[in-house]
Amino acid sequence: MPTAPARLVVAINPSASFGATSAVGPAVVQTLRASGHDVTALTEPDFESLQDAARRALATRPDALVVVGGDGMVNLGVNLLAGSKVPLGIVPSGTGNDMARGLGIPYENTEESIRHLEAALERRPRVIDAARVSWDGQAEGSDGAGERWFACALSAGFDAIVNERANAMRHPKGPSRYILALLAELVRLKPIAYRIVADGEVREVRANLVSLGNGVSLGGGMKITPDALLDDGLLDVFVVSPLSKVNFLRIFPRVFQGTHVDHPAVDIARARRVRLEADGIVAYGDGERIAPLPIDVELVPGALRVLA
Repeated sequence: MPTAPARLVVAINPSASFGATSAVGPAVVQTLRASGHDVTALTEPDFESLQDAARRALATRPDALVVVGGDGMVNLGVNLLAGSKVPLGIVPSGTGNDMARGLGIPYENTEESIRHLEAALERRPRVIDAARVSWDGQAEGSDGAGERWFACALSAGFDAIVNERANAMRHPKGPSRYILALLAELVRLKPIAYRIVADGEVREVRANLVSLGNGVSLGGGMKITPDALLDDGLLDVFVVSPLSKVNFLRIFPRVFQGTHVDHPAVDIARARRVRLEADGIVAYGDGERIAPLPIDVELVPGALRVLA
């Protein structure tokens, strides 16, 4: 990256135009401009408009795209940049900030995260993996065939159901929203029948949870795949066999330390290509709705450059 002033595109979360995080985007833009960088600030009324504006801005070949927001904004950036040489910068100001956590970016202090970004601009970008998800559009509830990327984690079980509820909740803010959504859905906890094909090996299992981790955590610090590496060329395939509600509640607190992995109901394997099949389950990538199963996921080594 240049040590001279950089040409930066800064995309600001449309949902953060009010409330506690409303000042973060303007602060990022102001600080970067004060440091001499050439900044194009993108503020749009919705994600679709922001994505279109960012795509047009990237056609000018800036030195980096910086996203201000949570994992949804990171996912927007990943889908715009995967496979390109333009690096992604992150100033976290969202609910979970799991990608920032995994990259070692300060996520609780805006000033620290901006300083981290400016320091990273002086270094070569870090090269990490990203996962490409594809589907044929034949599943019930699908909007047609498509392709999306994620960089941190994909949920495709009870965790995805919880994610869907959490995204629909307006309060509370922060990771506690995910925990409340989990407790609300726990009363309906039941096993799901899966067909999992991991690097050609077929498994037919009944499970409560199935996730794919490129990063360590989801849901605001739940370390579902604590040994996952962002640059090892593999996904961690996380499967939790059926548990009673009582046992689920017993194991759940351990996920924040990553100590759940020694429980007999937990299985983690590694694979580069994974197909997930199940009825009535919608996959979420980086907290964003992707598509109903079945889906095919391929981990692409070195697909993303990040300022971290």
